[in-house]
Amino acid sequence: MRIIYSDRPTDIQPCVATIGFFDGVHRGHQYLIQRVRDIAAAQGLVSAVVTFAVHPRQVVQPEFQPELLTSLDEKLSLLAATGIDVCMVLRFDMQMAAMSAYAFMDRILSRQMNVRCLLVGYDHHFGHDRSEGIDDYVRYGQQLGIRVERIGEVDVEGECVSSSRIRACLHQGQVEEACHCLGHPYTLSGTVVPGEQQGRKIGFPTANISRSESCLLVPAPGVYEVSARIDDEEQWRPAMMNIGTRPTFHGDHVTLEVHIPRFHGDLYGHRLTVAFRRRLREERPFDSPEALALQLQEDLKMIIEAQKQ
Repeated sequence: MRIIYSDRPTDIQPCVATIGFFDGVHRGHQYLIQRVRDIAAAQGLVSAVVTFAVHPRQVVQPEFQPELLTSLDEKLSLLAATGIDVCMVLRFDMQMAAMSAYAFMDRILSRQMNVRCLLVGYDHHFGHDRSEGIDDYVRYGQQLGIRVERIGEVDVEGECVSSSRIRACLHQGQVEEACHCLGHPYTLSGTVVPGEQQGRKIGFPTANISRSESCLLVPAPGVYEVSARIDDEEQWRPAMMNIGTRPTFHGDHVTLEVHIPRFHGDLYGHRLTVAFRRRLREERPFDSPEALALQLQEDLKMIIEAQKQ
């Protein structure tokens, strides 16, 4: 996939494109992008995606704190995996925010990107006038030589797939449903930093993750079955993760701690990525560290048994 930034010169061949923030690159996004690829292939054109370096609301509402499903790098990696030819990353600013939909289609899509056909998601709007919709885009496209087509929503088990739905699932700890809607596991990454060594004292040493992307959503507190990857290794290791305040030890802030069974190396300073599989239970206080250790043994047993299936 060729990545182009909007503030640099471009020489894109005539293309079929879609536009959106594409947070999570979920199954609805994947369907939309596949339609772009199909139409582009049928017409002998390049397939393209237009997305944003930062969430547009962060520009127009500086106080807005997004809970993102993917960082920009993760999003670009997922977009590349769809097989799209070109991705244009827009440097969204107040000048672009003030553009009308017509001006955006004219200056960015037509002149800069050479778009001949634009596919628009069922709920997507662009331009400063949010009252404009698909009928307006179709009319503007006719004036600019861009055919505009609206793509309907994608349902999973009777509900529309959306980034909002996935966030709601993660807030409730429903990582299996979130991953089903995403079409891939939900992941978090960060650098391993020293902790308080409480896990080591009870036989469950943990890697404490300091998140590199603070704007990414952290699932609900609890104990999770995850897979863990160290740096850029190809190997994913079965692991157990706790998200929460460690109430048994009277913690006062949320930590992300990962236990990798039978791993004895030094992880400090390494990047650790976890892919969520399922939530085993809620976080709760235990009467003693020993009681917590017994529960963790049962949690780990569940993970090991699942790996055998």
